[in-house]
Amino acid sequence: MSLESEPQVEGELVKDQTLITSKAMQQSLEQKGYGEFSKKNFFLKSFESLYLLYCNKLKLSKAKKKIDFNSMMQTCIKHDQEALTKFLIYRDLKTRGYTVKDGFGFGSDFRVYERGHFGEKGAKYLIFGLNEGKQEKIGQLEKKIQQITQMGKEPIIAVIERRGEIIYYKMSKMNFLENKERLDTNNPKF
Repeated sequence: MSLESEPQVEGELVKDQTLITSKAMQQSLEQKGYGEFSKKNFFLKSFESLYLLYCNKLKLSKAKKKIDFNSMMQTCIKHDQEALTKFLIYRDLKTRGYTVKDGFGFGSDFRVYERGHFGEKGAKYLIFGLNEGKQEKIGQLEKKIQQITQMGKEPIIAVIERRGEIIYYKMSKMNFLENKERLDTNNPKF
């Protein structure tokens, strides 16, 4: 069952997350990989709320005042400077048919499940976003890659270009070993 065939979700804005009180809607959303329970309440993360607002599938309010996509984005940016970046990556992955959950450390933004495997297997990929032009120290990048691969996950960098296009790069550890014997035979000295 796709989100397009679902009735509109109704929620209340609490800080930068959406509280869903309908038990039926909680169950439906949870089966599709949206939201999570926290202290017996069901919340959508900010990027999930933004996505559902973007798709016109969420009716969001705060103190009976309707919250639209732009208002929600402003609220999210106040809580997290990377809110737009996370939304763009999340939207792109969802439109490609992936189930996407919040990342869990190592600088990762999202856990991404192979299509059709959510609820059956763990996430295959850990994705972290990087805006074009933003610098990342190679040592920090190497540490992230090592930690993620030790968990049995595939690290992927999602680079957001200035035009909003997202390019994904699968990362892996590579060792460059010096092969002196080969260097000497391939580069004769004159």
